[in-house]
Amino acid sequence: SARPQLGPDATGVGWVYLYALIDRTGQHDLSELRSLQDWFLKYELQTVSGVSEVAALGGMVKQYQVVVDPEKLRAFDIPLAHIQTAIQRANQEVGASVVEMAEAEYMVRATGYIQSR
Repeated sequence: SARPQLGPDATGVGWVYLYALIDRTGQHDLSELRSLQDWFLKYELQTVSGVSEVAALGGMVKQYQVVVDPEKLRAFDIPLAHIQTAIQRANQEVGASVVEMAEAEYMVRATGYIQSR
């Protein structure tokens, strides 16, 4: 018996289900709803059998801006390239996957976050 399933390269034309996050209480802004989608719902939905991809559209994607003080960089002899490299290395994401072990499923993902010292 064949089981139809969309592959990861499916286009929007092949979408099977579309949902929206709506806060009827007014307590959460678009950025918070997008974070809920990106950091929780997406990974939970990807663990469902038959789901090949969860694509997020709309909402407000978080953006971080780093403002450097050129005088302080010179005082500490830190090239701007070191700042750029540190930010790039601290912000790498690796996709999630499900690992099956001993009749249990575990969701695995590697995340990178900005860190300060």
